[in-house]
Amino acid sequence: MHSPAPPGAQVPADRWELLLPHRERIHRLARSRLSGDQEAEDCAQEALIRAATFRDLDESRVGPFLTTVTLRLCIDIHRRDERARRLLRGPCAEVTASPEELICAAQEEAWALEQVDRLAGREHQVIVARLNGISTREFASRRGISLKAAESAFTKARARLRRWYEEALTG
Repeated sequence: MHSPAPPGAQVPADRWELLLPHRERIHRLARSRLSGDQEAEDCAQEALIRAATFRDLDESRVGPFLTTVTLRLCIDIHRRDERARRLLRGPCAEVTASPEELICAAQEEAWALEQVDRLAGREHQVIVARLNGISTREFASRRGISLKAAESAFTKARARLRRWYEEALTG
C-alpha cells in the first residue's frame, strides 16, 4: 500500500540524491513499453515523485521499487489507452454497423461525455479519474480521502448519469 508523505511535505535533498541516478534507467524502461517519448517521460517523472514521497521507502531497495512503480504506471497507461480505444469503437465494434449506426453511436458517446461535464465536485473528479484508468482506491489515495468516500462519490455519479440517460430516452 502506498503511504505518501502528507500533502505539502518537503522531500529531503538526500532522497532526491538517492533517486536521481535511476532516472535514465526507468525512463528507458518506460520508453521500451510505451508508444510515445512524452508518455515515457511522464511515467518516469511520476515514478520518481511517488518514490520521493513514499514515506516507508527502503533505501536499500530503491532500484527494484522504482522498476515496479514504473512498470505498474506503464500498465495503467496501457489500460487507459485501451479503454479510450474501446470507447471510440463503441459497444458493438465487432458487429459490422451501418454508417447510420456508427453516427448514432458516436453521437451517443459524445452526449455521455457531455453529461460527465455536468457533474460537480468530487463526483466529476472520480468519474474523470476512472475514465483515465485510475482506480477508485488510487483516486482516494491521491485526494487524501477515505476509500468509502471515493466509492460513494463514484456510485452517486454513476446513478446520476444513469438517471440523466433514462430521462433523455423518455423525455
